Amino acid sequence: MALILGLESSCDETAAALVTSDGTIRAHKLARQEEAHRPYGGVVPEIAARAHVEMLGPLIEAALEEAGVTLADVDAIAATAGPGLIGGVMVGLVTGKALALAAGKPLVAVNHLEGHALSPRLGDRSLEFPYLLLLVSGGHCQLLLVEGVSRYRRLATTIDDAAGEAFDKTAKLLGLGFPGGPAVEKAAERGNPKAVPLPRPLVGSGEPHFSFAGLKSAVARAVNDYSAEDLAASFQQAVVDCLVDRTRLALAVTRPTALVVAGGVAANTAVRTALEALAAEHALPFVAPPLWLCTDNAAMIAWAGAERFAQGLTDPLDVPARPRWPLDPDAEKVRGAGVKA
Repeated sequence: MALILGLESSCDETAAALVTSDGTIRAHKLARQEEAHRPYGGVVPEIAARAHVEMLGPLIEAALEEAGVTLADVDAIAATAGPGLIGGVMVGLVTGKALALAAGKPLVAVNHLEGHALSPRLGDRSLEFPYLLLLVSGGHCQLLLVEGVSRYRRLATTIDDAAGEAFDKTAKLLGLGFPGGPAVEKAAERGNPKAVPLPRPLVGSGEPHFSFAGLKSAVARAVNDYSAEDLAASFQQAVVDCLVDRTRLALAVTRPTALVVAGGVAANTAVRTALEALAAEHALPFVAPPLWLCTDNAAMIAWAGAERFAQGLTDPLDVPARPRWPLDPDAEKVRGAGVKA
């Protein structure tokens, strides 16, 4: 049984974990940076990178101690190599390379998106390929047919903002604080989701992709006319409607084993509830990771490393850090920004 050390530092969470190839999480240590970034209303890349430098070493030591092992007991080291804030990505990847070189261990360079994509299999080992994945986070919003490890077919992506990005910007517009996703969800509990007539971009169209820029702009125009709670609830419902509509289109052209959601926005209760109902409509199992596995963490990186390591997929020490790294590099380019593909 392989034991994998996973390292995550792609945004504003620093984390280290030890996970075995049967999905047992031996240790997980994570440090957040919300307080450092809160005064700016969002993540400041340089502040994040410096925090990773300070935190990652002690977290690795703490994880090894919690698991009762040493680096010599580890079979491979998995580190996020992108996509993400390049300064942070470099901290984790260079650390992983140094440990791999010093200990004589294989290195597995993990795509952060693959970490999210495979994380439901860490929570539910019965989940089989191919499954339809809605990957929805602060930086990405995609529908992917997950055919296997390293085998992804992108069916849809955002042509402008990601859903999580829209949550963060809406929270800032409403003065709800940072991080935005949980703040909007909390405010929405006290609001009326039908109070504000907000658009549902691309809903009902034959185009498979997502768009949230217009929804965000509509919130900005309505700020002075409605309460923050009603705007939060109406915004959240609009996002849910967009996600469900686009996912329904993808289900019509695939035959998956299950409907799966992952990524930070997958922690949103309204999103999970609506997708679970959609899966039931299609007589499909609905799978979502535990809430703590939805946001960035090292357990999912270690697990993705374990899945790749089991297939003999390791990387040389000169593997580069990547600010952008699509899971399906052969997917067609989309109109609009398209850079989050």
